[in-house]
Amino acid sequence: MRRLLTVLLLLASPPALAQIQREPVVGLPCEGCEAVFDGMPGKIDSHARIAPTTEPGVPMKVSGTVFGTDGRPRAGIVIYAYQTNRDGIYPQSAVVRDPETRRQGSLRSWARTDAGGRYAFDTIRPGSYPAQDVPEHIHMHVLEPGCATYYVDDIMFTDDPKLTPVQIRRIARNRGGNGISTPVLRAGTWQVQRDIHLGENIPGYRDCRS
Repeated sequence: MRRLLTVLLLLASPPALAQIQREPVVGLPCEGCEAVFDGMPGKIDSHARIAPTTEPGVPMKVSGTVFGTDGRPRAGIVIYAYQTNRDGIYPQSAVVRDPETRRQGSLRSWARTDAGGRYAFDTIRPGSYPAQDVPEHIHMHVLEPGCATYYVDDIMFTDDPKLTPVQIRRIARNRGGNGISTPVLRAGTWQVQRDIHLGENIPGYRDCRS
């Protein structure tokens, strides 16, 4: 019986290992980068939702195109995003066990770029941290399947009074391209564009397709 169990475990090992294999994190240091894998659904569409429709706040749509190092749009790239609610708080979820993931709150989601490299998120406009000078922002990570994962510059907004020139110099690093966007209000929804350039200004990045 013991030998039979051993054989069955060996036969089951390859699929099990494939399920837990994760792309390496580059662009270190990266606090909370492993959370990109935590709760990631098996099927990811190019248009996803971060904040549910019941979440209070002004609606916002984030969209963009992901470009490879050759300047061409890249399909199949996973974009992970998370943010605060309108009060600047990361709402907690009782079902999340990992402490790093829990810190990122429940307003989080994934989108996978379509054939034209495009992705989009429906959400609300985030609030800035209470009693702090940190501008409003949406955190973003990139997962290149079979290659690597890393964070890119947060989306920040030019109409945010807390986004001062001093803050821009302190925060903006153009990781994955420029994250500063000018929101446009259309029919009660903020429209924001955030294009991403894979590997740009990411330490230790290697283009797996080159």
